Amino acid sequence: MNETRKPAARRRPNARGKGEQLREEIIVAAAQMLDELADDEALSLRAVARAVSIAATSVYLHFPDRDTLVLAVLQRCHEDLVKAGDAAATASDNPASALRARILAQAAWAQHHPGLYKVLHESKVHRRLGMPFKKVLVERTTTAVQACMDAGLAPVDDAAVVTIDLRTAVNGMLAQRINEPDLPWPPADEQIDRLLTKLVGLTPPKPGVARLS
Repeated sequence: MNETRKPAARRRPNARGKGEQLREEIIVAAAQMLDELADDEALSLRAVARAVSIAATSVYLHFPDRDTLVLAVLQRCHEDLVKAGDAAATASDNPASALRARILAQAAWAQHHPGLYKVLHESKVHRRLGMPFKKVLVERTTTAVQACMDAGLAPVDDAAVVTIDLRTAVNGMLAQRINEPDLPWPPADEQIDRLLTKLVGLTPPKPGVARLS
């Protein structure tokens, strides 16, 4: 981001009750910057303030430091990932296709927001502050894996352990695609299908099944 550009015109103070609106604008602006930077350490609260056309002190009223703002952005990203997975799974007709749809939705989100996905999983904020909200996505996936087992679509096993294996493989796959984009990667959906077959025990989808766009 060009730090030498002229500052935007200062906006008028928010009316009473508009504090949450300003907080939302700050989160949205920070998310856009993090997606471009792909590095939370490079984020500047002053740059965020300029993007929202407010004084830096106004940012500090909502977020006392950069880590707090980054954490708020990453929690929003996680919520978006959960919503995308839920929507995709709801449109599926059986537990196996629902699990596959969840993972494909995660991959699509990472494809569209590579910088944010990188920060979500590689940020030092995780070690400093922790991200307990990540448990929600793990729980959703565990439930989806268990549903496949209960329906006889996957071998009976410890769903929590299988989910950790699957999560590790999928996150690793997506992270490598972001960090090493020039490698001769196979189509993401084909790689995901292999992971679902090897780690969960699902039968590979038939030709013509929806693919990652």
